[in-house]
Amino acid sequence: MIFKSLRIFEEEGKFLKKIVERDTNELPVGDILIQVKFSSLNYKDALSYSGNRGVTRVYPHTPGIDAGGIIVESLSSDFKIGEEVIVTGYDLGMNTDGGFGEYIRVPKEWVVKKPENISLEEAMIYGTAGFTAALSVFELIKDVKPEDGDILVTGATGGVGSHSIKFLKKLGYNVVAGINKIQGEEYARELGAKDILLSEDLNDKSGKPMLKQKWAGAIDTVGGNPLSTAIRELKYCGVVTTCGNIAGGEIPVANVYPFILRGVKLIGIDSVQCPMEKRKQIWENLSDDWKGENLTKGIKMVSLEELSSSIEDMLDHKLIGRVILKHR
Repeated sequence: MIFKSLRIFEEEGKFLKKIVERDTNELPVGDILIQVKFSSLNYKDALSYSGNRGVTRVYPHTPGIDAGGIIVESLSSDFKIGEEVIVTGYDLGMNTDGGFGEYIRVPKEWVVKKPENISLEEAMIYGTAGFTAALSVFELIKDVKPEDGDILVTGATGGVGSHSIKFLKKLGYNVVAGINKIQGEEYARELGAKDILLSEDLNDKSGKPMLKQKWAGAIDTVGGNPLSTAIRELKYCGVVTTCGNIAGGEIPVANVYPFILRGVKLIGIDSVQCPMEKRKQIWENLSDDWKGENLTKGIKMVSLEELSSSIEDMLDHKLIGRVILKHR
């Protein structure tokens, strides 16, 4: 079968982007062939698109770490032709051709059957960003209740941050949104944030091992000094989850005092190799109790031909909200 794909080529040290026609016989070996109906844009896709070797080692390549579609070929008795399925994480879109093509072929172990109460479009509105946010909230609410106090969300206008606000609001928590630019304030409030803080307010450089207690919990999506600040501002027995490193991979002013004097917990979130049973549980939550009424808020739907423009905006830090790719 012939299909269209956004393909990244490396030529003389430069990375060229082209929409090309391919044959499904060119796809990697796998158990399940899926006709992709929707995908979504994530920062990891933008890195792969720009030639980042930490994400994608070999080019030419098709990014797209998310895919929602319909099975057209199956070598597994667990999956039938015509079933609607979701694939996020693992190696999809990294070194295995991803959802920015109209077809993907993947191992059966990567595939989740779509829950009944959610459409493929809605599943990709969540995508890896929503799935990661849900994992973060899932871990945080084990120990932090709404009555314990405000929850800080850093990088609140990004994909993970915006979904985290929606989920926490749905579950009855008060959220304070940490944003990079004042232009994102209206969007964060529309999502459900009670208060807004700019990034400079979440970037303490005093060097103090602990700061005034402010947050019952925090969902950090950026890493670096904002994460360090959040840890040092957590209340007694507070919990912070972390899943990103756009502000840095190190934690400045790292020390043990918040952990041993305030009982703070730091929980790492990995959506890539998340165990399948937990993965299924999270998707059930997203299709049922956690599904918000404003799921489409801040969502931009684009075609394959329009996708590169949105990727460039993401790389230039101009993108607010989520971009969803709809294949023909």
